[in-house]
Amino acid sequence: MSTTPTFDPVAFKSTTRAQWEEAAEAWHRWNPAIERWLGAATETMLDDCHLEPGTRVIDVAAGAGGQTLVAARRVGPTGHVLATDISPAILEFAHSVATEAGLTNVTTREADGEDLSGIPDASFDAAISRVGLIYFPNQQQALSEICRVVRPGGRVSSIVYSTPDLNTFFSLPVGIIRRIAELPAPGPGMPGPFSLSGDGVAEAAFTQAGLVDVTVTAVPSPVRMESAAECVRFEYESFGALHQMLSGVGQDQRDAAWREIEETLAQFEDENGFVGPCEMLVVSGTRP
Repeated sequence: MSTTPTFDPVAFKSTTRAQWEEAAEAWHRWNPAIERWLGAATETMLDDCHLEPGTRVIDVAAGAGGQTLVAARRVGPTGHVLATDISPAILEFAHSVATEAGLTNVTTREADGEDLSGIPDASFDAAISRVGLIYFPNQQQALSEICRVVRPGGRVSSIVYSTPDLNTFFSLPVGIIRRIAELPAPGPGMPGPFSLSGDGVAEAAFTQAGLVDVTVTAVPSPVRMESAAECVRFEYESFGALHQMLSGVGQDQRDAAWREIEETLAQFEDENGFVGPCEMLVVSGTRP
């Protein structure tokens, strides 16, 4: 009789860090497509944080820094954005793009979002996290740390995926890979793309962390590409978690999975190109 493996958060973080070390260059290279995809949700997140000139912002799980740059332009030279991430390789890209853009108000720091030790209490006016909170093994610990470094009255906002049925550009590939790799569905409370997608789940997580005036805004975020093949190439190169899910099967099965993914995503392609269904949620609250 098989048993479900015990979840090891330390091993999970180690694997996640390795995934992003590997995918950092590709995520940076695909940045124009990522900003088209997540641009509207990013603007909503920054609006919710009431960013204005002089605002101090911490960006948790910042990745290659696309949203970091948008925030830095909003807060201007009198403001400051600290980009943190568990992967030093991807932070190097965040630093380089900020430098290339002439933004002197951005700094980077390797840090686990569940442990922001060394960052003083109440040292920021706002905290943002774009598609990062969902992957923390202990989301409440991460929110606790985020709230700690934000001043009372400061704002916290995160972009997360809505439900799988509204994000089929991603959930269909995940389903195919789970079937081929014979992986069980993640249990409640486990980290993953849809860990905060259920009805009221994201709002409850923010409320449990002590945030008030919590809002959840749905933002249509279709993934627009030239073709289904281009979307598969984007996911293949940039979504390290998908490769991790396939790590236990042979190359033939991996190849079969990616062929089936492309065939399945072709349903979202027509003569005008590929439009992958996606909806993001922007979850925001105030530290009392």
